[in-house]
Amino acid sequence: MKTRTGAQRLTVDGKVRVNREKVMVASHAVKPGDVLTIGLPHGTRVLKVLAPGARRGSPSEAAALFEDLTPPEEP
Repeated sequence: MKTRTGAQRLTVDGKVRVNREKVMVASHAVKPGDVLTIGLPHGTRVLKVLAPGARRGSPSEAAALFEDLTPPEEP
């Protein structure tokens, strides 16, 4: 998601799970080790939280805070 509003909409629409539990509020706290499963229009992403962010930063800084566990697409 490119915007916080878009991410919030995914949550409210029931497209986000934390450790396999559906999350319905965007303010749900996550911690290192949590696994997020996010249903996006173009597929599902699975992300593992590695560290909390100290501040809002660039996309490259944010990418260092999680590990992408999304399985590769099948041909």
